[in-house]
Amino acid sequence: MFAVIKTGGKQYRVAANDTITIASLAGEAGEAVTFGEVLLFADGAGATQVGAPTLSGISVTGEIVRHGRDKKVIAFKKRRRQNSRRKRGHRQDHTVVRITGISA
Repeated sequence: MFAVIKTGGKQYRVAANDTITIASLAGEAGEAVTFGEVLLFADGAGATQVGAPTLSGISVTGEIVRHGRDKKVIAFKKRRRQNSRRKRGHRQDHTVVRITGISA
């Protein structure tokens, strides 16, 4: 049994006991979160439900494992022969979530 959820502008295929890294969520480690935007649901028997755009009555629950930051991404711009350089770094915040169940 698996589902496709939408959070943070991205889509993730999840099943029970999966661990996913998503955009930063509010909440402390150990708190429960519910994802209501379920786009697709498939049970083990081969029946698949596709939402238009989302399914009602199906939700995915998870538990926040930890918060963290990604590796640094460097944006470097240089204009030749102008003595013009700009170096800029960015680290995106993320949250690691363990999926505890899919309720249909």
